Amino acid sequence: MGKHVLAIAAHPDDIEFRMAGTLLRLKEVGWELHYLNLSSGNCGSTAYDSAETARRRRTEAQAAAAILGATWHPPFCRDLEITYSVAKLRRLAGVIRTVKPTVVLTHPPVDYMEDHTATCRLAVTAAFSRGMPNFRTEPSVDPYSEPVTLYHCTAHGLVDPLGRPMFPDRYVDTTGVHHQKLRALAAHASQQEWLDVSQGMNSYLQAADKESMAVGVASGEFLHAEGWWRHTHTGFCSREADPLFEALHGKPLE
Repeated sequence: MGKHVLAIAAHPDDIEFRMAGTLLRLKEVGWELHYLNLSSGNCGSTAYDSAETARRRRTEAQAAAAILGATWHPPFCRDLEITYSVAKLRRLAGVIRTVKPTVVLTHPPVDYMEDHTATCRLAVTAAFSRGMPNFRTEPSVDPYSEPVTLYHCTAHGLVDPLGRPMFPDRYVDTTGVHHQKLRALAAHASQQEWLDVSQGMNSYLQAADKESMAVGVASGEFLHAEGWWRHTHTGFCSREADPLFEALHGKPLE
């Protein structure tokens, strides 16, 4: 069976900021990429109403996924409405059973906003339920028993919600794919406008560039990097499983 990676993020552009470089590196070694933002991004504008914002963000996310060479999966939530619920869990579990990923990439368990942390919780439980025939997905998809390994990306600013440092224990060198990563991020044109107004990110691409270099500095080795923690193996894979770093490095970085 081929190697599939599924990136599960909260909003359009979250994948590009913290996961896209790793996706591109995996594509270089023959992995199949899958791309899912749980939310439509409908609240991310001061210029358009919810429906128009969601339409624009959808088109931009599809364009970004195409730049990455990833299969795009449609969102099923709205901004600030990503809550841990059975209905949303059934939807996400259906995607996971359809894709059958070897690796799932998602947010860390703690981050600066609840949409990110709720997405993480949903991703972990949906992956855990993949082999449970008595847990019904929406739409109904048969369970499967193959292992899956989960990895959590870095939090915004490399800090937790209380401002305490959070440095990952694994790093992927994204220097060689950084330009393509920024191309995918640039596809989210309406997000640039929103972040300028709402969060003072005067240059969307410069902010991503700066953060990627900060992770590179933390790695102690790379110019640009993305950082990861591996989720505990229990219920997901073997204790020794580390497929992401076997694919990209031959061993995990300690």
